[in-house]
Amino acid sequence: MLLHIIARGKIARSPEAELVERYAKRLTWPHKLTELPETGGRIPDPQTPFKTVLLDEKGKNLGSEDFATILQRWRDDGMRECRFIIGAADGHSEEERASADLLLSFGKATWPHLLARAMLMEQLFRATAILAGHPYHRAG
Repeated sequence: MLLHIIARGKIARSPEAELVERYAKRLTWPHKLTELPETGGRIPDPQTPFKTVLLDEKGKNLGSEDFATILQRWRDDGMRECRFIIGAADGHSEEERASADLLLSFGKATWPHLLARAMLMEQLFRATAILAGHPYHRAG
């Protein structure tokens, strides 16, 4: 299953970009990063069955193992793509929230978008490591 991160704003050269790249290199599942302008721009149309996850302050605060279980279930149910959408500073509309398959939160704190992108990449690596039986999840 393709893990497709779709984010508003350019990450450019930054410490956050280095973290994103570090985890991207370690991910064994196919993955892709699409950057959209802060305003405007369109999310590309999917070509395969997909699920949509919005990173959202109103979302579920899932543990890493629960997150891994969800990804495993979607993959095993034949989903070809899972889209993780990081919105602009104003977040997502109610319509976007209603149409998402999962609203995911990284807690009650507000995180900068570039840091949220790095945190998402780490959690995707952690989830796939859990599913592969890799010791990363409990080694730290």
